[in-house]
Amino acid sequence: MTDLPRILYCHCAYAQVVPKEVKQEVLARLTSAGVAFEAVPDLCELSARGDGRMQQLVEGGQLRIAACYPRAVKWLFEAAGAPLPESGVEIRNMRVEPAAEIAAALLRPASVPAASTASRSDAAETLTPHPSPLAPPQ
Repeated sequence: MTDLPRILYCHCAYAQVVPKEVKQEVLARLTSAGVAFEAVPDLCELSARGDGRMQQLVEGGQLRIAACYPRAVKWLFEAAGAPLPESGVEIRNMRVEPAAEIAAALLRPASVPAASTASRSDAAETLTPHPSPLAPPQ
């Protein structure tokens, strides 16, 4: 699978807000697919430490993330001083999405667009630009 964006998997080791079964199944599917991916014990911890890997992930091109709510993931990167780009990032929410759906989305070739997730507004999203609340009015 060469037509695959980079994948970041968060195991949510400390907060444990992601169902254990979902985490384990997503991890097993990624492992059995034989693709390269980066697994981190806890994205919250990386953010709190300002880990330089977060900046490397942001700078590396297209990225798919299996973690929790997209708004939380965006905030974690922002807090670490590595804001996610406005495009090229897809966040899958292991708190509310089924593991099979997440794994399929992560392993989807880059040339295949993301399936609609309109029924779950915060389940997954591709980042879109939003004006900063601190920006002067236009």
